Amino acid sequence: MLLHAAHLADGRLVDLRIADGVITDIGTDLAAPGDDMVDLGGRLLLSAFAEPHAHLDKAFLAERIINVTGDLMGAILAMQAHRHLISLDDTIERAERAVRLMVANGTTLIRSHADTTLENGLMSVEALAEVRRRTADICDLEIVALVGWPITGAAGADSRALLRDALDAGADVVGGCPHLEDDPCAATYELLDIAAERGRNVDLHTDETLDPTKLALEHLAQRILETGFPHRVTASHCISLVVQPVERQHEVAALVAEAGVSVVALPHTNLFLQGRDHQQAMPRALTAVKALRDAGVNVCAGADNLQDPFNPMGRADPLETGSLMVMAAHLLPHAALDAVSGAVHRAISGSHAGIAVGAPAELVAISATGVRDALAFGPSDRMVFHQGRLVAAGPFRT
Repeated sequence: MLLHAAHLADGRLVDLRIADGVITDIGTDLAAPGDDMVDLGGRLLLSAFAEPHAHLDKAFLAERIINVTGDLMGAILAMQAHRHLISLDDTIERAERAVRLMVANGTTLIRSHADTTLENGLMSVEALAEVRRRTADICDLEIVALVGWPITGAAGADSRALLRDALDAGADVVGGCPHLEDDPCAATYELLDIAAERGRNVDLHTDETLDPTKLALEHLAQRILETGFPHRVTASHCISLVVQPVERQHEVAALVAEAGVSVVALPHTNLFLQGRDHQQAMPRALTAVKALRDAGVNVCAGADNLQDPFNPMGRADPLETGSLMVMAAHLLPHAALDAVSGAVHRAISGSHAGIAVGAPAELVAISATGVRDALAFGPSDRMVFHQGRLVAAGPFRT
């Protein structure tokens, strides 16, 4: 395949040749007889987007399950009270709809958490495993087993067993919510131990609160450094870090950087759920992005929930997430774009080649003049390439 007249983010107008899912050449006037040519007509060509933190099993439940208080615990309780309304087939249908919408918007890598609680059992993991099978030709989907609490001691035995069952049933990554435990430090250690036992990466809901006394992120980083935990670790949310004194933010951020932990900021859901008790000088409820980035931490941004009790809004569009990171986290456009593309790949796999010879052909073409323009307008006519194949297209393909 030859992509003709692609406008890159650095301003160049180029052709790209793709073979066997890899970019093999970048230059000008590369067209040759017999090429399967796609004329991009000067459209902006970017690395395909990546979603670091979805909850596909909850997507599109906003009309069915109402969060009457609008806060985090209200959403959790609403889900618990209405769990009987959710079936395996229903979860598959909603999750697949969400995945296909994400792909149409340019996302070819998705990491989704799946509720792995005693009430829900393995249903969400099984549903997402089926969605992964159905959509394997258009994207890569990674499943995190989001285990319930408690996870420690005798009371946590069943949850620990369920987590191991989830990993056997198709979940890829160990997940959990240590900050909701009576002993967040012990819960963090337990989850890391199970991940080490199974040789799995970790992605924890961490400090999803504005309570300054909760700082499990520090325990997580310290434990990794103490034990030499060998797998990739991501901490999602990390909101309480932003209400620490600036000196403390930098101290914890340096520890997180040393431990190699990636952090995921989640503006959509956290701006909706958090801060309702702070009607004067309401906080932005995002992690300390500047302190983390200054320390060298890999900071990603995700959409989190999609039209469900945790967030009634959302368009499954990383450009919307990036725009929020510009406005709410003060990132410049190119940094915001990286937070929804390259940074996510670095968190999940440890590498990201971008648009270069030898790089995977994971690409999205957009009718925009540049990165800022794309983030500002979020044009809907996009062309999406996964493993070098066109998997979604607007009306402009020739």
